[in-house]
Amino acid sequence: MSALFNFKSLLQVILLLLCSCTYVHAQWPSLLDRYKDHGVFGAFWKMARVGERASPYVSVACILMAINQFNS
Repeated sequence: MSALFNFKSLLQVILLLLCSCTYVHAQWPSLLDRYKDHGVFGAFWKMARVGERASPYVSVACILMAINQFNS
């Protein structure tokens, strides 16, 4: 089943995108900063910003998702 139609999978994809974009922005800030006003690439910059500002909540969500995966 596609991740778009399964809510649990959709949450995993969004959480992984947040974590990935935050990591890329931490390692190479200029890579995402140059595209922050450009459509699709701007969405990645926004995800990185959310990941940076809400990092305790994102990390708790990652831990909960990992526990949920181990129990399934």
